[in-house]
Amino acid sequence: MPRTRSTPPVTGPVRLGPGAHATLRPAAVDVLAGFWHTRREVNAHTSIPQGPGLLESAGNLHNLRLVAGTADGEFQGAYPFVDSDVYKWLEAASWQLAQWAPGKARPEPGAEAQQLAADVDRIIALVRAAQQSDGYLNTWFQVRKGGERYQDLRWGHELYCAGHLIQAAVAHHRATGREELLNVARRFADQIDSVFGPPGSGKPIDGVDGHPEVETALVELYRETGEQRYLDLAGYFVDRFGHGLLGGEAYCQDRVPLRSAVNVEGHAVRQLYLLAAAADLATETGDAGLRAATERLWHAMTATKTHLTGGLGAHHDEEDFGDPFELPNERAYCETCAAIASIQWSWRMALLTGEARYSDLIERTLYNGFLAGVSLDGEGWLYVNPLQVRDGHTDPGGDQSARRTRWFRCACCPPNVMRLLAGLEHYLSSTDTQGLQVHQYVTGRYSGDLDSGTPVAVSARTDYPWQGAITLTVEESPADRPWTLSLRIPQWCRTYRVRCDTRTYDESDAPVTDGWLRLERPWATGDQVLLELDIEPRLTAADPRVDAVRGCVAIERGPLVYCLEQVDHPGGGLDDIVIDTAHPLGVKHRPDLLGGVTTVVAAGHRRQIPADGWWPYRSTDNAPDTAPPSGEPVELTAVPYYVWANRQDGSMRVWLPTS
Repeated sequence: MPRTRSTPPVTGPVRLGPGAHATLRPAAVDVLAGFWHTRREVNAHTSIPQGPGLLESAGNLHNLRLVAGTADGEFQGAYPFVDSDVYKWLEAASWQLAQWAPGKARPEPGAEAQQLAADVDRIIALVRAAQQSDGYLNTWFQVRKGGERYQDLRWGHELYCAGHLIQAAVAHHRATGREELLNVARRFADQIDSVFGPPGSGKPIDGVDGHPEVETALVELYRETGEQRYLDLAGYFVDRFGHGLLGGEAYCQDRVPLRSAVNVEGHAVRQLYLLAAAADLATETGDAGLRAATERLWHAMTATKTHLTGGLGAHHDEEDFGDPFELPNERAYCETCAAIASIQWSWRMALLTGEARYSDLIERTLYNGFLAGVSLDGEGWLYVNPLQVRDGHTDPGGDQSARRTRWFRCACCPPNVMRLLAGLEHYLSSTDTQGLQVHQYVTGRYSGDLDSGTPVAVSARTDYPWQGAITLTVEESPADRPWTLSLRIPQWCRTYRVRCDTRTYDESDAPVTDGWLRLERPWATGDQVLLELDIEPRLTAADPRVDAVRGCVAIERGPLVYCLEQVDHPGGGLDDIVIDTAHPLGVKHRPDLLGGVTTVVAAGHRRQIPADGWWPYRSTDNAPDTAPPSGEPVELTAVPYYVWANRQDGSMRVWLPTS
């Protein structure tokens, strides 16, 4: 039976158990206007509603009908994990229905909500009809493999698909209170639990899935149902990676046990989903060894294997991490799903530890490496997110395309983007016994409970990230006690000011501790705080060990990474561009451009390129590389990285040579 609770829990992808060893707990946020409201409206009214039609045309729904015996024909799809796209869409649609529920701050859109609910019900009915009597469900193995089960754990993705089914079911239950899909997920989880276990358990299979995902889903199923065996099963799976059950390869996290690992490796998405599960387990069990491992690996990843955009993954061939500081530009993989997995893991680490650095990475990834994965109109997608597209680029097409694509053979990224955007408000704020923490700045309402269920609420107005001012107004506060309003000061912010009552503070008399500006006082309804963050554009250089960008700089402004696109620089490509770092950067807001963006203007030159010859190298005896750039002056217009590839095809680059 579900747990009883003293106060209604926050609806979101992570709901901590009552005994969780977490420093913070998720708080509720209504995003009412501004940057993320706009992106979520596109997701709600364009991306998500297209899901059923795209899943129909790709054959995902046909496969469910085949298994249910209501359709004829062949299995459609190139991969054994196509069911997971259905489940991710169901999760996205469920979070969207939660946003449109009666009583929410936004008006219910009527017919759209009814149509979405009908689509969800129809697809849930297909899933229920396809499930076998003992709970097993995977259309690839039921159709293509004659019912063969768990014989190809390295590539079969059966448990990966089960994980996404469980997460969809939890989302649907939290959003609607209905149990149809939750019962399907529980039956599948029970079937898995009946056959997987360690040696000596009496269960026939000691194994793990080559693509982690079911582990964090099982933790969430435990949180939803209170069934301890789901948490135990998740712990078993996490600890069996690294013991050679999948051949001992780093690709699928089987080279070394997670508790002993010193750096992230292998397939980026698989690694990060596994680490999200480890953080979940550390949170629910208090396992100090798992917590230490997740903290150690997060630090190693961010310090040595993360691109400026927050993107992760250096190699196309195996979608994996490279060596430390191996961070290429044009061959950066930076899969959109890896950005999503990073956000999911970092949020769990933020809740576990209370440290602001995890939300610093979430912000960077959200605005850059993640958001670039979906077009401004919500109809085109990027699977990979390079930091450079060269002049004369020959695009390979398909999943590795640097051009926006309507859908993919491996369509993991689009519904993954949909579900994160639909549940985004869950990643913005938290509470503890002392107060409310604002992790990400949006126009909206932040609310939560202190100890003993004491409610607090703050509204915010801001034009972030285009402007750095955030006005916060206390809307609900206890009359008999002080509490702490904690504001994250981003890692990139050089200076800030905060005004409270009639007094203005700066960094000298309102210090930041571990990334948090903490304002503790008795608060009254109507009290206001004005936070002003310095978002002036800046030039950024990389660690000198990042060979790919030595001698280059990047442009940033606030949380946004910027890039050059060929379309803004007529008369040539971008490969011969050199930025003049001595010239100050300028800012132009362009409401007419790409839905309204602030551009950064810089000075530069086009290199004088020698006449083409048969050999692209030269002696430096008479022309040292330290010579100043020469050639035609050019004004550089940089746009936010997340908007690239929304106009005409052409070259693009984030890192700009200085000579």
